[in-house]
This record gives sequence, structure tokens and C-alpha cells, in this order.
Amino acid sequence: MNILVIGSGGREHALVWKLAQSPHALRMWCAPGNAGIAGERLAANGSAVECLPLGAENLPGLLAFAQSQAIDLTVVGPDNPLALGIVDQFQAAGLRIWGVNQNAAQFESSKVFSQKFMEKYGIPTAAAGTFADPAAAKRFAASLDGRCVVKADGLALGKGVLMCTNLAEAERAVDEIMVGKAFGAAGAQTVIQEYLEGMEVSLHALCDGHTAKLFPTSQDHKRALDGDHGLNTGGMGTYSPTPFLSDAELASVSQKILEPFMHGCRAEGIDYRGILYPGVMLTKTGPKVLEFNARFGDPETQVYLTRLENDLVELLDASVSGTLDKVKLTWNPRAAVCVVMASGGYPGNYPKGQAISGLAAANSLPEIKVFHAGTALKNGQIVTNGGRVLGVTAVGADLKTAQIAAYTAVGKIHFEGAHFRRDIAAKALNPA
Repeated sequence: MNILVIGSGGREHALVWKLAQSPHALRMWCAPGNAGIAGERLAANGSAVECLPLGAENLPGLLAFAQSQAIDLTVVGPDNPLALGIVDQFQAAGLRIWGVNQNAAQFESSKVFSQKFMEKYGIPTAAAGTFADPAAAKRFAASLDGRCVVKADGLALGKGVLMCTNLAEAERAVDEIMVGKAFGAAGAQTVIQEYLEGMEVSLHALCDGHTAKLFPTSQDHKRALDGDHGLNTGGMGTYSPTPFLSDAELASVSQKILEPFMHGCRAEGIDYRGILYPGVMLTKTGPKVLEFNARFGDPETQVYLTRLENDLVELLDASVSGTLDKVKLTWNPRAAVCVVMASGGYPGNYPKGQAISGLAAANSLPEIKVFHAGTALKNGQIVTNGGRVLGVTAVGADLKTAQIAAYTAVGKIHFEGAHFRRDIAAKALNPA
């Protein structure tokens, strides 16, 4: 098969790495890719993955390339092209593409849409209101004594979520999103949710319009600094599995969240084929959905795909074909930990072009894979080219072993201003 992967981050590097292991993959391109993706080779014939100078949102260019190269399967990583309707355009041209269509992408591209859907179909979630008027939003925040979460309605690179513990913070958050337009058009409307207490986990399910296959649990670390301090980021590290849900509890979550979700999609005429990624808070009154994402999480993908034993080409093909009911997901029982190394200043302003050293030394360690996110090749040297630069991922017999291995590999890698959290997986290993 000729395969095209769209995106340039750590998620896409993990997808390329896993797809490249399939005997079905005979040629592969990534648009636009990164320096790490350009170093991957296909298991079937040793050919290199080719990176293309096409942005993930250049839908006409991507479509023209897929047609010119007779691409058999396109795999979409990021949320923006999905929200722009890339799947609909490729399908209209008779091309096979994996990812949700524009209608289904609303679950991520509009938090207002998602919140109203959850309320309509009885999916457990936080008490919330949706607002287009800042004054009304502030009144609702006041009714929660300012203990709330203020979310920009649209896509904001995972950063349009502001946690507030008092009314002054909540009013500032409303002004920042709706008046100051900190996230641009994404903040035209807001969702304000009650502040839920508990342990947050990331769930993923592969869907084909009828069937949803649930993955094991993972846990992301959104805040920039240790101990969940600092600003929200796109994710500073993750691990899988978590100890916070037993198999029976996970089955219960599936019944309470996935079943009404799929029922609601059928009732609304939404053909959901792709990944459903709900962020879930385990509260004292049971699991509640914080929000839905309509693509693989990043860096959750890195720990899931290092544990997944299935052929990913075959899995994604079944998701497109509507034949997931015939597939059994198989997982390596070992644990995986991913530590994100970020540029100095992230998630605020940060420099680019810092030389990265130690990658070969880290990758040569057993059970280590360094996934590239914000990297580029400049004059033969791999340099930083984004906020989240690398996802250093380890697999181990247990969580502690994987954690130690990941941080050992992190210690081999250097670039100016590098920062990373030192407590990835600590919630599982050192429960309070």
C-alpha cells in the first residue's frame, strides 16, 4: 500500500513508526513531517519515509498529491484538517482516508456542540453553561463561586482551557477568551463547567461508525511544571496503563460513556469513524467526561502505539471499512512512559533552531524510542522547531522500570533551554 500521513508532531511520528512496521506499507509519505519522521524506514522493503513540503491544512495540495501518487490510505493526525473537512474532500474524490469527517469533528472543534450533545444523551459530565455573551458567562461563573473551568469553544492547540478557583480568576478568564480574544475566533463562545475534583485519565476508543473498541487507560500531564503547576500545555508526558480503573470499572465506563455516545451519533446521523478520545475525571460520584477529542491524543499516542501489538494498517483499514467487530485489540502487558522535552519558554514564546545532541545515545538504550515533535534538519543538524520538541518513550516490565528508563534516556539528550517535568507517572507510583 501507498500510505500518506498528515501532520508534523510526536503523534504523527508515532503513527508513522507503527505503520512502517506493517508488511502492507510499501511506500510512505508524511506531510509535512519532521526530522525524526524523515529517519524512519519501512519494514517491508527498507525504503525511507519521505517528508513533503505540504502543510497539514493545505487541503487542495494534499488531495492533489494523494491523487497523483495513487495513495491507498491517508491517515490524518491533527485536529485542524479534520475540522476543515479533509476526510469529506478525500472521500468525495474516491480516496480512502482514516479520520473523522467534518460533522463528527464538531465534538472537538466545538465544545458548545459537545456539551449539548452530552447533556442530550445522558453522558455523565460536569454541570455547565454555554455562552456567547461575556456578562452572562460571568454571572454563571459567579453562581459557581468562581470555582470553574472556562473553555474556548473552538480549537486552541489544547491551551484554551483555563482553571479558576475564585471569581476574580473566572472573570479574568472570560475576559481573556471572549474580550481579549487570546485564542482568536475559538473564543467567540465559551463553555463554563463546574470544577470537578478527582483523578483525570485519558480514554481512547477506535470507532467504525457502529463499533467502538476501547483502549487501556493512560494519563496525560497537561500543566507545564511538576506537581501540576504552571500553564496548560498540549501535554508534557503520559503513561499507560494507569492503576485508577480496574477492568470491571473500565467496562462500566464504556457502558456509561461509549454506548450513549454511539447511540447519540446514530440518532443524529453522525458517521463516527476514527478515534474518540474523551478526557475523563474520576469523581466521587463516578466518571464524568470533561471533553471529547476527535483524534489520537499527543503524547498518549506514543505510549499506546509502543504497547499495541496489532498491525496498525489493518486496524485503521477496519475502522474505515466498518469491520472493527471482527477485530480483537491486543496489547503488550508491559507499561510505557513518555516524557516530553520542551523548548525554554513553552507554552509561551520560545526560540527555535537550538541544536539537539544525544539523540543517538538515547535511542541506542534498550526499550527506548525518541519520538520527534518540534524538530527540523538544518545544515545536517537536528534542531528545535517547536514548543514540544521530543517525546522520550520507554517500555518496561512495570511502570517504575519504564519511568526510570525514560528519564535515563532524557538525561542523554541536550539542547539549550530544554525543560521537562520530572514527575511523569508519579501519581500512580506515589499516590497521596
